[in-house]
Amino acid sequence: MINQLKQLRDKIDAIDSELLKLMSARAGLAREIGQIKNGMAYRPEREAQVLTRLCALNPGPLANEHIVRLFTEIMSLCRSLEEPMTIAYLGPQGTFSEEAALKRFGGVVTTLACNSIDDVFRKVEAGVAGYGVVPVENSTEGAVGRSLDLLLHTPLKVCGEIKLPIHQHLLALQTDLARIKKIYSHPQSFSQCHEWLNANLPHLPEVARINAASNADAARLAAGDETAAAVAGKKAGEVFGLTICAENIEDDPNNTTRFLVIGTQEVATSGKDKTSLVMSVKNRPGAIHELLAPLAEHGVSMSRLESRPSRASLWEYVFFVDIEGHQQDATIAKALRELRERAAFLKILGSYPAM
Repeated sequence: MINQLKQLRDKIDAIDSELLKLMSARAGLAREIGQIKNGMAYRPEREAQVLTRLCALNPGPLANEHIVRLFTEIMSLCRSLEEPMTIAYLGPQGTFSEEAALKRFGGVVTTLACNSIDDVFRKVEAGVAGYGVVPVENSTEGAVGRSLDLLLHTPLKVCGEIKLPIHQHLLALQTDLARIKKIYSHPQSFSQCHEWLNANLPHLPEVARINAASNADAARLAAGDETAAAVAGKKAGEVFGLTICAENIEDDPNNTTRFLVIGTQEVATSGKDKTSLVMSVKNRPGAIHELLAPLAEHGVSMSRLESRPSRASLWEYVFFVDIEGHQQDATIAKALRELRERAAFLKILGSYPAM
């Protein structure tokens, strides 16, 4: 058995040595490509194509999600040789926004925690950060209104999307639930865990649920009070030294938040894309049906329609729409031209790989 174990370990060592050589060769090629690209280290469409191709080739036993995680980190390392990257996100450290940023860009980036979604947009617009990551909708609670409002007015483009499964935990300095007198969390997280909290902490009235700016901020507040708890992610608990009292307390086990990557670049087609836009119509009967007709006429699939008050005039609305395909695709381009002719206002927020 000892000899067999040694033989297997020798084979692993040989493979590791070969992997090291191949990784060094890949990093060298990435650096050469970076010199040719001259300042465009992050190419969302190219990275999406790489990951799609590798998943199709994956022979196992690693699952595709593990292949994606592994090669995201490899690309993050190689990208860092081309150009350092700073990613702004809604902080502080330990938020789901930070987790989403690292899921998309890998760990070899500089992350910049911001106090608000507004500040994420400002940092990217000012060039302090190359990209920002902002939440746009949750599968349980719906749209994040502030992100939509800012997308309407920003000159920035949507460069990508991230879908992050959200697992909420009850965190505290101690694990005796009877000693908990108050709970901190973000309002959306309270909503996502409403039934669990009612069933498992019946001694706490609604007034004991205190809103925080973010889940990580909730964890920070709970870390200063032994009678307090926080509803937040595991990373927030690790950052602020809290113990997990209960895991996965979200009412919907499929709870997912969609984040958008915002930046200044136009993203080329990847082969499987999505286009986001915002538009408005004149307030008259049948206007929305007439406006959306070009999508149906050209066979363009619409995956999302969200209305928001326009803030320009009372009872006027803008509509955020996601369609399948890239704005450069011939069919999509024709449908968008017809939409522009019918809409009172239309802004293409960006085309990017669908994840």
